[in-house]
Amino acid sequence: MWYQKTFRLPPLARGFNLITKEIKAELDSIAKVKVGVCHIFCHHSTCSLTINEQTDPTVRDDFERHFNAMVPQDAPYFKHTSDQPDNMPAHIKSSILGISLTIPITNGKLALGTWQGIYLCEHRNNPPANRKITITVNGE
Repeated sequence: MWYQKTFRLPPLARGFNLITKEIKAELDSIAKVKVGVCHIFCHHSTCSLTINEQTDPTVRDDFERHFNAMVPQDAPYFKHTSDQPDNMPAHIKSSILGISLTIPITNGKLALGTWQGIYLCEHRNNPPANRKITITVNGE
């Protein structure tokens, strides 16, 4: 069985935003999948996807602070400066974290760990609205 769906997330603020509920809401087709995989792809180059701690919001704050220290705005060596100062750092953060995830499906559910959640990592101060996501499911 193959299933694919493209949808847009509601506008999200800069930072590490939990989107697990939004992803699961788009996955009504996996209820019949005993064993499979779910691939989640983001169609943008200034945000990213990751899986991490979902219960303590300070983890998301720490991620944002760490990535801002690791990839600062206005670094003197950036040549791509024609856009806002957060643009090039957003591209780098997106490449570090990645724009896709693959999650196992077991007995009709995403096989996430107990504490794991899916994040859309928004790296722009004024992000484009409605980030586009494609979910592809393969399984039996």
